[in-house]
Amino acid sequence: MPSGKPSLMEPNLSYRVENELSAGNIQHELWPLDEIDPKKAKFPCCVVWTPLPIVSWLAPFIGHVGICREDGTTLDFSGSNLVNIDDFAFGSVARYLQLDRKQCCFPPNLAGHTCKHRYKHVEYGSAITWDDAIQSTARHFEHKSYNLFTCNCHSFVANCLNRLCYEGSMSWNMINVAALLLFKGTWVDGLSVLRSFLPFMVVLCLGVFVVGWPFIIGLFSFSLLLIGWFLLGTYCF
Repeated sequence: MPSGKPSLMEPNLSYRVENELSAGNIQHELWPLDEIDPKKAKFPCCVVWTPLPIVSWLAPFIGHVGICREDGTTLDFSGSNLVNIDDFAFGSVARYLQLDRKQCCFPPNLAGHTCKHRYKHVEYGSAITWDDAIQSTARHFEHKSYNLFTCNCHSFVANCLNRLCYEGSMSWNMINVAALLLFKGTWVDGLSVLRSFLPFMVVLCLGVFVVGWPFIIGLFSFSLLLIGWFLLGTYCF
């Protein structure tokens, strides 16, 4: 082909090169993470959990959650218009689960989505890096009113996982975030297990000693009521 005439293949070639460069720019963000270090409260790319005062004494499966940036810094939603950074509310982390960034969708453009929710993901608010998703969620929740049952710390983490489209899903909510940590989370140490369950055991023993077996029925009913309310708040309201 004469050198003076443009090739029809050149635009397609340029388009492919541009896409490959864009993908490469995103891929370099997945640098190796530092080791998890509970002593320094560093949990890179983890969802973290700690027991709540009073509430966890009655229902130990309920606690406070947050999510960590790639450098291990924890962010959590603990009050109206309040997102804590590197200051995990209600005490140190007791349980954590490190998530795989390769299970996230980081689209450089609309055509670069690896998930099946391309347009829904864009409308919800996609992210090009892990930290970008957390920053967007933090900005969003800085203007939200806290509600224990409908807009809480679990909602904050769920919003972030939806922006990441983690595991190809955009259906993260309070219930499946809690279940994720409950069934897959790792305890930091034995002391974390103790401070999570000891208050509950003390309350249970005192209740049985003072009230008797009806206390167990009441405590069980309270737990069912909480679970039912969270289910209604998540899937109905």
